[in-house]
Amino acid sequence: MPGHALLELETFLPYRLSVLSNTLSQAIARVYEKRFNLSVTEWRAMAVLGHCSDISAREVAERTAMDKVAVSRAVARLLAKGHIERSTASHDKRQSVLRLSDEGWKIYDQVAPLALEHEQRLLAHLDEEERQWLTRILETLWQAELVESKR
Repeated sequence: MPGHALLELETFLPYRLSVLSNTLSQAIARVYEKRFNLSVTEWRAMAVLGHCSDISAREVAERTAMDKVAVSRAVARLLAKGHIERSTASHDKRQSVLRLSDEGWKIYDQVAPLALEHEQRLLAHLDEEERQWLTRILETLWQAELVESKR
């Protein structure tokens, strides 16, 4: 359209990264949704808690860059399923913290290797130098966005 800035989505970096991320997430999500009755949001919350126990739902949302409401709903479902437990923070009795339950760990210990295998199959399409560049590029873009978001 004359007089309007042309945004070609096919070459627009945020769009391409979003589509790639969604495509990759959905590929593995089909497995854990079918086998473990977990949504993408639920699995991401469990993955964070598998790495960082005794953190708040707010911290889960921050670490995953997911919407706080979506994380809150996922936490409620995971609590109802018995996959996570909630307790009071030792440093602040007003704050609750989350951790994987024994049942949650059983699921985590099955899903995490599947996710890692999927990642390895994907990365096998890159040679070592490309993998190193990918890591550097992603980190550089992450740091640049942190700077941009403060503007």
